[in-house]
Amino acid sequence: MTVNPDYLVLLFTTTSGAIGDQLGSDEKEIVQLVWQVVDLTNKKAGKVNELLVKPDHVELTEECQEASGLTEEALATSAPLEEAIDELTQRLCAEVDTGAGNSFCFCTDGQLHIRQVLHPEASSKNILLPECFFSFFDLRKEFKQKFPSDGEFKDLDLQIMADHLNVVVDSSSHAFIAHKVQQMSDIVLALISEPESHTFSCPEKVNDKFETGTCKMERVDDNTVIRARGLPWQSSDQDIARFFRGLNIAKGGAALCLNAQGRRNGEALVRFESEEHRDLALQRHKHHMGTRYIEVYKATGEDFLKIAGGTSNEVANFLSRENQIIIRMRGLPFTATAEQVLQFFSPACPVTDGSEGILFVRFPDGRPTGDAFVLFSCEEHAQNALKKHKDILGKRYIELFKSTAAEVQQVLNRYSSAPLIPVAPSPILSVVPQPTFVPPTAAVTGVRDCVRLRGLPYDATIQDILVFLGEYTADIKPHGVHMVLNQQGRPSGDAFIQMRSAERAFLAAQRCHKRSMKERYVEVFACSAQEMNIVLMGGTLNRSGLSPPPCKLRRLSPPSYSFHPGTTVLPAGAVLPAGAVLPVEPTAIYPSQFLLSPRPLAPTTAFYPANNPLYMNYTAYYPSPPGSPPNISYFPAGHTPSAGSVLSAPPTALIRMQGHAHSHAYNSGVKEILSMVHGYQPGNSDALVTLPSMLSAKQPIGDHTVGGGAYLDLQLL
Repeated sequence: MTVNPDYLVLLFTTTSGAIGDQLGSDEKEIVQLVWQVVDLTNKKAGKVNELLVKPDHVELTEECQEASGLTEEALATSAPLEEAIDELTQRLCAEVDTGAGNSFCFCTDGQLHIRQVLHPEASSKNILLPECFFSFFDLRKEFKQKFPSDGEFKDLDLQIMADHLNVVVDSSSHAFIAHKVQQMSDIVLALISEPESHTFSCPEKVNDKFETGTCKMERVDDNTVIRARGLPWQSSDQDIARFFRGLNIAKGGAALCLNAQGRRNGEALVRFESEEHRDLALQRHKHHMGTRYIEVYKATGEDFLKIAGGTSNEVANFLSRENQIIIRMRGLPFTATAEQVLQFFSPACPVTDGSEGILFVRFPDGRPTGDAFVLFSCEEHAQNALKKHKDILGKRYIELFKSTAAEVQQVLNRYSSAPLIPVAPSPILSVVPQPTFVPPTAAVTGVRDCVRLRGLPYDATIQDILVFLGEYTADIKPHGVHMVLNQQGRPSGDAFIQMRSAERAFLAAQRCHKRSMKERYVEVFACSAQEMNIVLMGGTLNRSGLSPPPCKLRRLSPPSYSFHPGTTVLPAGAVLPAGAVLPVEPTAIYPSQFLLSPRPLAPTTAFYPANNPLYMNYTAYYPSPPGSPPNISYFPAGHTPSAGSVLSAPPTALIRMQGHAHSHAYNSGVKEILSMVHGYQPGNSDALVTLPSMLSAKQPIGDHTVGGGAYLDLQLL
């Protein structure tokens, strides 16, 4: 925008708090407005004017009192901000004679006076600012435009500009604030006079409203995005724009974040037009929205695109109508039609374009989710629609919320995207191709050598579980920690642990039952492998017994797949009997993982028909990560090595290190331990030695002497 004003109004604001570069960062109120009019045509400056403003809370800091010379008694008799702005506008119009066609534009020292002080306070007090406050000249930018090679822009201030232009202002005859305004006036006169002859023609613009719309999948500059946290749950994108009033948010640049259940989580990502505005937004950290303070942090362009980026043509077409207000409907009957929705809102609040203004949210297979978005042409229709909150449609009450374009995209992307675990991966522990299910009335057979943990904190990790089990951690089988997920793919608070024996499982349940983990007590029960398998396959285990997994409902399960029998994998670098070692690659320092073959299950009634494909409920299956201790394995019983194999020696078995002496702790990790046992030669035994890939540094190794030779104390599995 190019303008050629006849007058410049040099404006300086003072708040009851910080001054200088921190002006407005403490959310303090305006207490003083000082200005001076400069005639650009005749190159003359008027007198310095002052107007006191009464804040809602009259409390001046020492910094403010020293700079302005104001007292609380003087402010108590002054006018509030709204009246002060009206008086300022009237006096300016009279001084520049706007009735004769003369125009004026504000000019400030930097961005803070207009963007960080005047507009935010006017917004919080519901004051409608005159149009003249939505454009202004930044004196620092005008100086930098004229002298681009003189220093860094961030280091500019009035004194540096005055020194460069050889401007000297007598500070003895002016108060501090009046001196600043007089200094600005002299700098402006020096810029517009010979030999500089600068023209003020391109003012800064302050957006008067937030433009909604879709965000194209383009690259977003990381230096223009912030994350706002602590928003009231009912806040909209317009509320966010109001919080950042004075700063220019990009079109569609306010995106509310949703949690795993599709509800707002009190966070939003905001994209600004420039890095300068992003930096100003960061200064509003812990400013208030109503009674809540809002935290403001830096974010990335990738974060913003994940929330606000639209990839669906259906969403783009729905949001292509400009200046529409979006209402979200939640809790619709699955059989609801567009005609029923139109009838629900008519006649007080007609939907834009009829059925074309309704967007139903569906699962990828076409099933309705119970959510829909509706467009309304004006605020009045939208407010009338919101009055129908919790009205009945069919046999269900409907929740209504004011929504945003970014929320539409998030909800559609969430339901149309693949599940958290789209296809259950090949399990680390082999799963029997035909899992068994025992009816609740029948006795569950099998050895109860597993432990169930119930009531875990949702943020509990495998390491937390190991610390919780304490001494019984050494009894956990390889890859024996299994977490259970809920329907949203998040931890459910349950976990199953496979123990070395039923006796150790019983003792662990007895000793650890109702111990605390992160301020929550955890229930511990002994159970069988059959019970564990049923739950991991999607069934339930409660006081009434076992319930089968919902795998017969094919629409609730991912594409079918079958489990192949577990195979034995020999890693590079495994230590073999009689010192034979496979070739070791430079990067293969740690042994790989073996696949386990499960313990045979007792014959029971098969829940799944034989030879039928197995449909696994992906929301319940969660393989334990490679860090599950002890991370070693064994060859299944009856394994016969092929002819010529290095394992053609007599039957072998794995042994592992059993720590017990705290005085012999090795803190250097696995590499040092591997180097210790690399040359270990078993005597006449046929033991196969291997080590875990993620051995805890806390496990001590005790050294003992037998027959005069040192060896590691190892325990047969």
